[in-house]
Amino acid sequence: MLELALPSVLAQIVNVLYNIVDRIYIGKIPGEGTLALASIGLCFPFVTLITAFANLFGLGGAPLCAMARGKGNRDGAQGIMVNAGFMLLLSGAVLTVLGIAFHRPLLYLFGASDATYPYAEAYMTIYLLGTLFVMIGLGMNPFINSQGFGQVGMMTVGLGAVVNIILDPIFIFLLDMGVKGAALATVIAQGCSAVWVLRFLTGPKAILKLRLGCMKLKASRVKRIITLGLSGFFMNLTNSLVQVVCNATLQAYGGDLYVGIMTIINSLREVCTMPVQGLSNGAQPVTGFNYGAKKYERVRQSIRFSVTGTVLYAAAFWAIAMLFPGFLIRIFSNEPDVIQHGIPALRIYFCLFIPMSLQMAGQGVFVSLGRSKQAVFFSLLRKAIINAPLTVILPIWMGTTGVFTAEAVSQLLGGM
Repeated sequence: MLELALPSVLAQIVNVLYNIVDRIYIGKIPGEGTLALASIGLCFPFVTLITAFANLFGLGGAPLCAMARGKGNRDGAQGIMVNAGFMLLLSGAVLTVLGIAFHRPLLYLFGASDATYPYAEAYMTIYLLGTLFVMIGLGMNPFINSQGFGQVGMMTVGLGAVVNIILDPIFIFLLDMGVKGAALATVIAQGCSAVWVLRFLTGPKAILKLRLGCMKLKASRVKRIITLGLSGFFMNLTNSLVQVVCNATLQAYGGDLYVGIMTIINSLREVCTMPVQGLSNGAQPVTGFNYGAKKYERVRQSIRFSVTGTVLYAAAFWAIAMLFPGFLIRIFSNEPDVIQHGIPALRIYFCLFIPMSLQMAGQGVFVSLGRSKQAVFFSLLRKAIINAPLTVILPIWMGTTGVFTAEAVSQLLGGM
């Protein structure tokens, strides 16, 4: 468990750091940092949607791959991986075309103003060109982990992070490219991760290899992958939906200032949720393999391990958020208005984060056991059924505070 989980957790921590560094640089652009940071927040739904499709086929296929290996069915495991790879490429191409064609009306729908749209448009058009890189790097990396190569999977993320951290200040400040530079650095970093993944999965060390000659779709396999992947897909899709509703509501009640504050809060949320995702991803191959081999006591041990780790990590993050909210906000912006209004918003948003960790842990368990119906239900419950409606209703009486309160209520109910 530790051999697979720790590299995965470290990989996600590195991934968080390079995403956070990206936004720190953008927030510190002289004279336009707040608007630029708010514009990146408007792009989150796009980014989340692309991640949703990567998880649909990546996190949907990898547990099935581990189960097949646990049963000794190597050909079945290989077929699942190859079919998932084909669907990742196909969906990535479609998302690229549709995103470039409709990004303008969508950005305004997501809460863009005339002031923030130029920044958001500049970032989004470049980022969309790297969609296929995201699909390969993010979508196929779980298949490296499912074969037991946790350290190689960690290097996928680490490579992209190092490249992005090096290129960000060069493109943003030295070459004076602003948000375009941040997007270009991200795309190049994602490209490096994609090349790393493909090189390993086609190389001699991989147990299951990608072969062009095996790229034949089998309807039954694709259906199983999608069915199990719907949990992660809906989790990201509903995250995207809530981000859209939050940004649009905050734009209506508070303007660009509050859209920027929500961008900072969403960035901090990733600091907790992405390492937890790493823990879940690291546990899934062990849980799925032993479930396929009918070694149920080992399955129970892996569940206890992942749940305990998730709750403890969430509790540590909650304590920091409650005690030092101003410090966390100043990492991204030193503007007095952002700090003044951001501190109470951050405390409300994260006040019930510990109960929510139970849902994150349970989500990973259901996926690793192939329990797609339960996983999909809990994905939809917290965001689509509880959070999104409350985000629209509560601000009628509470103003911008209602948006952050809606998240806290959904965290409590989802965890329970």
